[in-house]
Amino acid sequence: MAFNHLPAGVHDALRPLSVRPVTHSVSMADNQIPRQAGIRPSPRAVLGRLSTGASRSTRITHTEHLPPRPGTHADWPSAIRPEVINAIRAVGIERPWAHQARTAEHALRGESVVVATGTASGKSLAYLAPVLSTLLDGSEEPSGRGATALYLSPTKALAADQRRAVAGLTAPLGTGIRAAVYDGDTPVEEREWVRQYANYVLTNPDMLHRGILPGHPRWSSFLRALRYVVIDECHTYRGVFGSHVAQVLRRLRRVCARYGSSPVFLLASATASDPAVAACRLTGVPVAEITEDGSPRGEVVFALWEPPLTELHGEQGAPVRRTATAESADLLTDLAVQGVRTVTFVRSRRGAELIALIAQERLAEVDRSLPGRIAAYRGGYLPEERRALEKALHSGELLGLAATTALELGMDIAGLDAVVVAGYPGTRASLWQQAGRAGRTGEGALAILVARDDPLDTYLVHHPDALFRQPVESTVLDPDNPYVLAPHLCAAAAELPLTEPDLELFGPATEELMPQLEQRKLLRRRAKAWHWTRRERAADLTDIRGAGGSPVQVVEAATGRLLGTVDAAAAHTTVHEGAVHLHQGRSYLVKQLDLDDSVALVEEATPPYSTTARDTTAISILETTTEIPWGDARLCFGSVEVTNQVVSFLRRKLITGEVLGESKLDLPPRTLRTRAVWWTVTDDQLEEARVHPQALGGALHAAEHASIGILPLFATCDRWDIGGVSIPLHPDTLLPTVFVYDGHPGGAGFAERAFHTAARWLAATREAIAVCECEAGCPSCIQSPKCGNGNDPLDKKAAIRLLTTLLAGAPEQPPTAE
Repeated sequence: MAFNHLPAGVHDALRPLSVRPVTHSVSMADNQIPRQAGIRPSPRAVLGRLSTGASRSTRITHTEHLPPRPGTHADWPSAIRPEVINAIRAVGIERPWAHQARTAEHALRGESVVVATGTASGKSLAYLAPVLSTLLDGSEEPSGRGATALYLSPTKALAADQRRAVAGLTAPLGTGIRAAVYDGDTPVEEREWVRQYANYVLTNPDMLHRGILPGHPRWSSFLRALRYVVIDECHTYRGVFGSHVAQVLRRLRRVCARYGSSPVFLLASATASDPAVAACRLTGVPVAEITEDGSPRGEVVFALWEPPLTELHGEQGAPVRRTATAESADLLTDLAVQGVRTVTFVRSRRGAELIALIAQERLAEVDRSLPGRIAAYRGGYLPEERRALEKALHSGELLGLAATTALELGMDIAGLDAVVVAGYPGTRASLWQQAGRAGRTGEGALAILVARDDPLDTYLVHHPDALFRQPVESTVLDPDNPYVLAPHLCAAAAELPLTEPDLELFGPATEELMPQLEQRKLLRRRAKAWHWTRRERAADLTDIRGAGGSPVQVVEAATGRLLGTVDAAAAHTTVHEGAVHLHQGRSYLVKQLDLDDSVALVEEATPPYSTTARDTTAISILETTTEIPWGDARLCFGSVEVTNQVVSFLRRKLITGEVLGESKLDLPPRTLRTRAVWWTVTDDQLEEARVHPQALGGALHAAEHASIGILPLFATCDRWDIGGVSIPLHPDTLLPTVFVYDGHPGGAGFAERAFHTAARWLAATREAIAVCECEAGCPSCIQSPKCGNGNDPLDKKAAIRLLTTLLAGAPEQPPTAE
């Protein structure tokens, strides 16, 4: 029997806020601290008031005090034009921080560089100063066009924000800097002007992939003069998306070389581990790193907060904690009453809307003027709505926002006193990025991480060293993934015929792929080059943000209105017939899933239940790439084929999670060839661990669940990016085996990272299970929200003994990357 859960797509049941009355109340007289001009409440005082009362104080598991840090100034390199320095001074910056000056020095020497410093450390100015200076130099050339620069951001909103920042900075410089946004929202009539005249073009990887590179002859004058490529928030380019962007950048370098240019890459990142290594893998060129942050920082008080247990019981009678959503709404309410300007970061759009709504309702009981000072902020809002919210927060008109990560990336939100993070955002880099939104003017700030009922969150709030004493994660991506590489080779051949010297640029896997692309008649070799010969656009072969396959369109049946899309890989589990589908705060029932036309027809409804898909999974080993002994156990990494079939779905009550019924489904099986890490144990080890045959399945299953929940601590992934299977006797290994695999065709680098950090990863997994206060297993340790087997069987105590025995044989040094 195999116990498994899918990497992406099982619909997470809507969790209850609470079935008990709120255990505290807010009072204007007791808690509100009127904000006086220029006076901000002390973060320690604010936290003290939040934790007043016995029930509240026990929720804080750890408080970290980060002392203030003075800034370190330097001088701009002499090659920066005086007009640029004067423009910078005009906005109130007399001298740069040390890391800004060092970044500019590398850029002016023609060396690619990544600046990986804290939030609000001035990374934008670090690359803008040399870029603007170079563009001004070029504007004086007789040719007129001069040097050009390209800015890439992961979101259109961030590019638009950067455009406004550049406009404010360059106003005194006259017409020498012609900055323009070029993305899917750019009107057709403006696009020709951008191509012909702009010398600083702000866009995103999607537009570069689908628009600029396929139409490179129309961009020839811009590309011929391209001096710099700025890659902002480069830590977001990870996993399959990062792997696609890496190949897009190789295509850009190739086309630029055709026009005689070789641009310098300037990358900005949140604090990251080995940023130069990640930046080199992303761009394919050597990259220097600047990691010493010269900017000042005010005191930060960082609290770890664990919601209490409720009287509710979930699957298999497991205890259930109060949700992070409900707890964060309470904190936002209390902070608003204190006059503390706050952003609460939430993982979902619906969660942001819900927290804002709850806080507004509770504030109305205190003071009718307060609800209007709380709002939600998420993707999907119109640009003018976002700008209005940002302005209101700046001015103090708004006291609080409940926001998705749409506010995380680079938005310059000053004047905040506190940040509440509703659930660990997946990586330490994102956590610090979000926490850094408070205290951005150098004053003190409060940050609170509210744990979800999840193994990783629970582990972190009880192991603060994992957050505060460890470096942030490495950015994981795999440009050599053949499922990623193949469509980009076709796109490159459509842009310019591929030659033998080009193959090295795209990586070592290219040479093996070329014959396969010829056999599939995607490419044809003529003379010394490969050509794209089909009529359709090669760039349309892949969606760089998707996992492969045509996305399924979600269409409202009554109106024909397109609501959105779902990745093909997730369609079977999220938009099957009868599924409850959430979109922008509204719920819909799926009436029909047409796999041939990739369409799911839905109708708006408000059923009192959520749906969870059940599935069966088989996994076979295709190739063992690496295998090392752990005593009698074996740790392996290699290629696998996963066959999954969704066979039914459960309907669960929204409040209690009680199962209302199960409905059968008739969906075809799906196969996935990907990369996996797996470990085996022997009969002697089972005997040593006192894991009896009847407990074996539950022990393996529990270890699998917990290890998937903990892996995001070691690899930049979400638990929904990976899947797992545990089998008491696997036909390929003939031993009890636990697999953890990447949920993307060809792999995304997560399983490989797990293999190379296996000793620490599995030790943290064992610890997470062992320290959980539940008796037999719960969502905080071994239960999974996406388990296709209903979290049955699970054996917590046997899993601890099994992992203890497994780790006893682990080598002293973890395996090193090849």
